[in-house]
Amino acid sequence: MINGHDYFNLVLVTNVGGAGSIKSMDVKSSDSADWMPMARNWGANWHSMAYLSGKMLSFRVTITDGQTLVFTNVVPPGWTFGMTFASNLQFKPSP
Repeated sequence: MINGHDYFNLVLVTNVGGAGSIKSMDVKSSDSADWMPMARNWGANWHSMAYLSGKMLSFRVTITDGQTLVFTNVVPPGWTFGMTFASNLQFKPSP
């Protein structure tokens, strides 16, 4: 789920497989070639201070066991705050 306002994007990440906890998270909008680091806000909420409203978004997520997945274009253009998005990508179970 994405909450916030134009220059504060708060992303709640749920149902994380593998190690079950996120070590780092980055966001990239469709109009940028660069990944922007996000900061842990509280719990499973991560935030960025960039203007991302309505842009197609991808996320790069690294969990505490070191696995990284890229969720390409998981948020479609035209999204609004309060919407929820899902992906079929899954982290592998931790040994």
